[in-house]
Amino acid sequence: MTDGVLGQAAVFLAAALVCVPLAKRLGMGSVLGYLLAGIVIGPFCLGFVGKEGEDIMHFAEFGVVMMLFLIGLELEPSHFWRMRKTIVGLGSLQLAATTLASALLLMALGFSWQGAVASGLALSMSSTAIVLQSLKEKGLGSSQAGAGSFAVLLFQDIAVIPILALLPFLAIQTATQSAHTPTMLDGLPGWLQAGWVLFAVTMVFIMGRYIIVPFLRIITRTSVRELCFAAALLIIIAIALLMKLVGLSPALGAFMAGVLLANSEFRHELESDIEPFKGLLLGLFFIAVGASINFRLLSDAPVKIFTLVLAVIIIKTAVLLVLGRLFRFSFDQNSIFAIGLSQVGEFAFVLFAFISRLGIITAEWTDTLMAVTAISMTMTPLLMLLNERLLLRRFGTREREEKVADTIETEHPVIIAGFSSFGSTLGRFLRANGVEATILDNNSDQVDLLRRMGFKVFYGDATRIDILRSAGAEQARLLVIAIDDPATGHHMVQTVNKHFPQLRVIARAGNNLDAHELMDLDVQYVYRDFLDTAVRAGVDVLSALGHRRYSATRAGQDFIRYDEQAMQRLTPHRHDASNYISNTREQIRIQEQLLASDRAASHSENDHAWDSAGGRE
Repeated sequence: MTDGVLGQAAVFLAAALVCVPLAKRLGMGSVLGYLLAGIVIGPFCLGFVGKEGEDIMHFAEFGVVMMLFLIGLELEPSHFWRMRKTIVGLGSLQLAATTLASALLLMALGFSWQGAVASGLALSMSSTAIVLQSLKEKGLGSSQAGAGSFAVLLFQDIAVIPILALLPFLAIQTATQSAHTPTMLDGLPGWLQAGWVLFAVTMVFIMGRYIIVPFLRIITRTSVRELCFAAALLIIIAIALLMKLVGLSPALGAFMAGVLLANSEFRHELESDIEPFKGLLLGLFFIAVGASINFRLLSDAPVKIFTLVLAVIIIKTAVLLVLGRLFRFSFDQNSIFAIGLSQVGEFAFVLFAFISRLGIITAEWTDTLMAVTAISMTMTPLLMLLNERLLLRRFGTREREEKVADTIETEHPVIIAGFSSFGSTLGRFLRANGVEATILDNNSDQVDLLRRMGFKVFYGDATRIDILRSAGAEQARLLVIAIDDPATGHHMVQTVNKHFPQLRVIARAGNNLDAHELMDLDVQYVYRDFLDTAVRAGVDVLSALGHRRYSATRAGQDFIRYDEQAMQRLTPHRHDASNYISNTREQIRIQEQLLASDRAASHSENDHAWDSAGGRE
């Protein structure tokens, strides 16, 4: 074994630099490369690091902590609210169905019903790190499978809290005092432990609202960037330690810290500071998983362990395939979704340790199920590769194969991202007035159709920096975001603000909530789909009722102006429901007063010259 931190760090990095490029060259992806690196240098192969994986887990724990913080940081409450049906519906069904199926299997193996349910809950977890990283590498993060996987993983992360609170009630004997990290709850009854856990979680959220964010504001006034980063790290570690003291996962604490800061003004700065370390930290986690596989146990009972691994993967895949069909996933997306989530996740290590400490299952079964967890995680990238190379190529729809982005050889002052109904109408209007635009769309079928109709449209993902740069974003004056998906649009705005600050953004908003979020991102020109159309209809209604056409048109223009001003005033209040409602009522009252005042005002005769007879012309 290599002694010293520097020696272990050198071994880690050397193994990653050898195994990861080799895995990438073989088409297996970086995740599998890191896992293989961990197996090679781990205690059961070359033995370069870790005594039974103990030393390496120190690196892994911090990697998971930072990974969960970044995931939480990207989770805005508004985004969660938009996905609530998918998260709660798909996530809860997956958790319940997988737990039930796994529990039945374990009871058949001789488990008590308490041990079967507890272990089934642990086996229902999937690996956030492996799944999200693998989907990101394959460019599937925003796909149907990616959105579904994110929903299930997010629900699982949230469900860890009530699961940990439930486990003491399943204990069939007093918690053992075996070697484990001491907690402030040791020796307390199970129900009291659960109460303290819930109290600690509640206190974290209260502190986040009234202490953490104001504390960061004070630190930022020093204008020392390193202090801001240090303060964020202190918050992450402090919350992680608090969670550890009450027996919860430090990674879960970091996730909560990220969620608390997701809606703060510090979010983007923290992301930019931590992003360079993200890949390396994830790599350390995957190396740790590979090194933690107990090959000694595997050699003693290989048939038993591999049968369990296969059974768990089959159960989870079958459950996910059924749920994917219920939620109308395509064959391609459903297979990616089901196979991608078929492993047991990193939180299972935490849950099995807690289950063992409570005496719900024996130490032998704990080691066995932990080995099953590690092996299933290791197999996931390989299974996803086999799905991609064999199953999808033979049975999948070729239309869904990823298309290489076009080479963009033109540069114009305007870039239009998204060329469906809104974008195409805008593009036609600009071209009719002598303004050419560079048009981007990531729907290959739509691009082919538009090209046949005579439009010069380039295929490419406008959220990517390289695509925007090749489209001339560094020289262009305006970017029109006309895509249908609000989350993608917000991501594009953030990318442009960071890398092309001189580029003025004009964005489409589907509703008021979307408009508020775009305004929060400093987008000055926001256009709601329904506003102009609804007001035009209102103008026609007034005209049909006998109002002068010019007066009705002017009233419509005034209404739009006042409504846009009201949106600006309401944006700061949108996160406080009661305050938002009261301010909305006040803005409606002011708007109606202004319009009534405009109607009562005397206008010159020229105002009505072109429609003095009234009616629609």
